[in-house]
Amino acid sequence: MKKTILVLLLSAGGFAAVWNFEPTPLGSTTVAQTTAPSAGSSTSEGATTVSGTAESSDYGTVQVQVTFSGNKIDDIQLLQQPRSGRAVDALPRLREEALEAQSADIDTVSGATSTSESYVKSLQAAIDAKGS
Repeated sequence: MKKTILVLLLSAGGFAAVWNFEPTPLGSTTVAQTTAPSAGSSTSEGATTVSGTAESSDYGTVQVQVTFSGNKIDDIQLLQQPRSGRAVDALPRLREEALEAQSADIDTVSGATSTSESYVKSLQAAIDAKGS
């Protein structure tokens, strides 16, 4: 009877660990960069394109490139992004919210908090760099 209980507890613990497992890319090591945007900015035909900082998250590096028309955010593209996990599904939603808000003041995506925070930091860095 004691062996049965032990086996059940170990099985439940193993199942919980597998259920909560979130894969990350193999060999993925990233370093947060909190200096000025690495790719700088460029201007063409009334549009200004600014790259945000590369920000590391639990699942990879996030870096955005923002296209401005005056002070309006026209487009947000990803220069670097995680390749797996919940983060991949969160990125389009974060882009949509940022375009709607016209700022980096957006909510994090549940289940992808680390990636959301990295996205917001990179986006804010691009907005700040554009203003200077």
